[in-house]
Amino acid sequence: MKEILAVIRQDKMNATKLALADAGVSSFTARKVLGRGKGNVDYRVLQGAEEGQEAAIAQLGQGPRLIPKRMMIIVVNDDRVQLVVETLIKTNQTNRPGDGKIFVLPVLDAVRVRTGLGEED
Repeated sequence: MKEILAVIRQDKMNATKLALADAGVSSFTARKVLGRGKGNVDYRVLQGAEEGQEAAIAQLGQGPRLIPKRMMIIVVNDDRVQLVVETLIKTNQTNRPGDGKIFVLPVLDAVRVRTGLGEED
């Protein structure tokens, strides 16, 4: 099994849920997070400054800001990893900075709380 951890734009969450469900993956955990990539500019502030918004211009000198994102945790069998990753990319790719990041991690074991049994049992 693998854990797929995806950090995506918050406005893509509903489309991502629907796309995963259409792909046959309906189980996941999601939470609100704040973060930033390796870029040094909050692109929304930069865009606002380019449009002449005074508040955005004032913020440019204060350094990078944390941006609201959504983090999804999806655990699937190894044979479903490629499907999930491709679905996440297809649904969330805008070709702009801030589209997100996907991490694939090994899951050594999983135990259902209700039964105490492993997922393979």
